[in-house]
Amino acid sequence: MSTLGMIRQHGKRGHISWREINVNIELEHKISKQIKGLSNLSFECLLMACDSESGKKALSVDSTIAFPVVLYQGQWMIANAVKKAKESKWLASHHQGYDDQIPIVAHSISDFLALLLPPGCPLLLTNQGNMDAFSSSFLSPLLPLKLISPAVTTPRSISTPHVNVSSVRIEERPPASIPRTTTTTTTKAPPQPPKTQPPPPASNTLPKRIASPSVGAKKRVEPKLSTFIFNTFDNIINNFIDPPIRPSVDPRHVLSHNFAPVDELPPTECEVIQGSLPPCLDGAYIRNGPNPQYLPRGPYHLFDGDGMLHSIRISKGQATLCSRYVKTYKYSIENEMGSPVLPNVFSGFNGLTAAATRGALSAVRVLTGEFNPANGIGLANTSLALFGNRLYALGESDLPYSIRLTPNGDIETLGRHDFDGKLFMSMTAHPKTDTDTGEAFAFRYGPMPPFLTYFYFDANGNKQPDVPIFSMSRPSFLHDFAITKKYAIFADIQIGMNPMEMIFGGGSPVGTDPAKVPRIGVIPRYAKDESEIRWFDIPGFNLIHAINAWDEDDGNAIVMLAPNILSVEHTLERMDLVHALVEKVRIDLRTGLVTRHPLSTRNLDFAVLNPAYLAKKNKYVYAAVGDPMPKISGVVKLDVSRGDRQECTVASRMYGPGCFGGEPFFVAKEPGNPEADEDDGYVVSYVHNENTGESRFLVMDAKSPNLDIVAAAKLPRRVPYGFHGLFVRESDINKL
Repeated sequence: MSTLGMIRQHGKRGHISWREINVNIELEHKISKQIKGLSNLSFECLLMACDSESGKKALSVDSTIAFPVVLYQGQWMIANAVKKAKESKWLASHHQGYDDQIPIVAHSISDFLALLLPPGCPLLLTNQGNMDAFSSSFLSPLLPLKLISPAVTTPRSISTPHVNVSSVRIEERPPASIPRTTTTTTTKAPPQPPKTQPPPPASNTLPKRIASPSVGAKKRVEPKLSTFIFNTFDNIINNFIDPPIRPSVDPRHVLSHNFAPVDELPPTECEVIQGSLPPCLDGAYIRNGPNPQYLPRGPYHLFDGDGMLHSIRISKGQATLCSRYVKTYKYSIENEMGSPVLPNVFSGFNGLTAAATRGALSAVRVLTGEFNPANGIGLANTSLALFGNRLYALGESDLPYSIRLTPNGDIETLGRHDFDGKLFMSMTAHPKTDTDTGEAFAFRYGPMPPFLTYFYFDANGNKQPDVPIFSMSRPSFLHDFAITKKYAIFADIQIGMNPMEMIFGGGSPVGTDPAKVPRIGVIPRYAKDESEIRWFDIPGFNLIHAINAWDEDDGNAIVMLAPNILSVEHTLERMDLVHALVEKVRIDLRTGLVTRHPLSTRNLDFAVLNPAYLAKKNKYVYAAVGDPMPKISGVVKLDVSRGDRQECTVASRMYGPGCFGGEPFFVAKEPGNPEADEDDGYVVSYVHNENTGESRFLVMDAKSPNLDIVAAAKLPRRVPYGFHGLFVRESDINKL
């Protein structure tokens, strides 16, 4: 049955029930000569359809319903804005359908899609079906789009080679049944919303391709009166008090191109289009990253999105992709209420007025019981960690969230984990796991003393007592750290809490202090208190990510590898202006002498190594090439054993024009073989082609001088750019 036939069939039923019709339409079209360079247009949309009479009665609206949004050339735009920006006509010819068989001429994408709908059918467009139009009020300054009734009143089925509907699925919206959690000890899985379809029993029965999945689709919730009032005040703040003026917090800029969010994807088979997946990759590569559940209604920073895990499960040369939100308390409560509730931390408190108004509104929401901050406000969107036979999704503003992988490749959130009540505050998103001992080392930082607290977990995952560091005299942005076999190493950098800039400059509460001298703190790895910590001034050294560190000279010296962030003042506002210079820093603990030198002049960050060499002297590092950050244009291999002032790049792989990836990850061929070479393995990463809209999973030979691609899997849909990932072997998955 054609798309039009399926829509009309459901629209004529006696009862009114909204249906989601997920349509992936590839429009092979001819465009008039005024538009050049757009020979192929691919877009995904969500059509919300019902019949005319009952639909209007149920909605109690006239012809204006919402602010339809389309993803056009990677930009969020109102459909009318598309028409206004492109005065030329969209031309799509066909040979069957209407009696006169003349070409269909549509003045906008929405006009063209309207031709697929019956007369009077409401039309709502969003990106890939996961953006709720109710949360699109940040676009309110723009003109709303009228609901479109097709110009042709006689319904016909359109069957043409120029419009290829590759997949259609119609399903009921399931009721949300997520309870509000009030305790922090959550080691068991909370009740999940009813699945819209059961997971396939075996990988060989997985669908080959899903056009625009909406598994776990959100119920359209009728808001309570109090919620409606709060959202109205929130809209006033977002539109008049603190609108997203700066590009760094404008969602139309931040969420453009492949930073745009996607919906959840059930386990879906991938096509291996080049080479074959090596047996040592049996397991799962999982990458975390921000993916806002709702289209932001106000300022939005790249770091503010809800955590989504993109996992490619590999078994016997076959690959399965799955994308799932981390079901944090924030995600669950907002999913239940049908709209954002918590303000964005990185973008919602820029300036005293914005901070005061959003803070007051949040306080009222807490007092009325809309959410309980004691259950966590974190996003779990940064990284993953495996220790104590548990897999965690991490974000440094909250406790870890325990997750597991099912046999068919799905991802389940088990709950917020507080380690038997011993971890009652936040934890870094970059714990360090010593593969020799099984221990994991971590810390937390905050705006109140102690500004830094160090702790670790034993091999069984039991948390050990806190070690507060009071010698850090003011709050600092400590995103990462390093360990050796003897020490833990912290960086007190020029980024920290900056309340004066927020009050008088209208900036973020997190800012830079140019007058501050960065320093490195070294504390014994198993310290019971901070009495033995030593601080060393290192002017101009601002560490965001640490690569590795090790002991030298019988423990009397330490060496650390880390990218030094130049122009650190742009870290949060203008990442495209940041240059990360990988440096080797050596500290003589007897004399206090600090020496440092660069390893490469390129803009490199998100660097990794063979995990077996963590806290030990390593030779090779694999780093992402910023072009500029946060986009990654390739990966390079560094030989850090080379002498001072030598370019250490020994291999590289650039992804090509319009192709960008993320953090690489090294997977050893024989992880249990002590005789294996350090670089005997593979470098893996997700890579997206912005020219074709296609994403791939690449496997590169870590030993080869060009990091040769030995295997590539075409993903069933694009994977947005994100943050940090982890490879989990099948043997470890079975222990979760």
